[in-house]
Amino acid sequence: MGTTLTNQGSIPEEIKSRLRSGNACYDLLSSRLLSKNLKVKIRRTIILPVVLYGGEKSLTLREERKLRVFENMLLRRIFGPRRDEVRGEWRRLHNEELNGLYSSPNIVWVIKSRRMGWAGHVARMGEERGVCRVLVGKPEGKRPLGRPRHRWVDNIGMDLQEVGCGVDWAGPG
Repeated sequence: MGTTLTNQGSIPEEIKSRLRSGNACYDLLSSRLLSKNLKVKIRRTIILPVVLYGGEKSLTLREERKLRVFENMLLRRIFGPRRDEVRGEWRRLHNEELNGLYSSPNIVWVIKSRRMGWAGHVARMGEERGVCRVLVGKPEGKRPLGRPRHRWVDNIGMDLQEVGCGVDWAGPG
C-alpha cells in the first residue's frame, strides 16, 4: 500500500489518501441487501485496516477530527436514519446515538493504542538496534524558532497520561 513521507513529518496528504481508499467501499455500506452485522464486519475487516495502515504516526487535532468525521460517516451509512417518534420525520443519528449503537472504540483510540503497542515493542529492543536509537536519540543542530512540534515520543507520553499510566517507557533520555 505504501506510505507518503514528507520532510516535515506531517501526514495530512497521507490521511487524505487513506480516507479516499476507505471511501471506495462506502457505496457497499448503503446496500439494503446486506445486514447491519455484515456491514459492521466489512467496516472492521476491510475499511479500517486500509485507513489505519501505518497510522502509528503523530496526529494533529485537525487530523484526529477528520478521522472521527470519517468514522461517524461510515456508522451513519451502516445504521441509517431513524424515525422520530414525536414528529414522525426521518432524521440523522447524532454522534452519541452512534456511539451507543456501536460500542467499539473509536478510530483515534485505536490509533493511540497501536502507537503505544509499537512504543512498547521498540522500548523492549536493545539500544544497539537502529529503531531504538532513532526513537530515543537526540539529533544534532537547532530546532526552528517558534512553538516546537510534538515528537513521536511526546505523543506517546501524552497517550500514557491519557490512559492514566505514568511510567517512563523510553528510559533515560
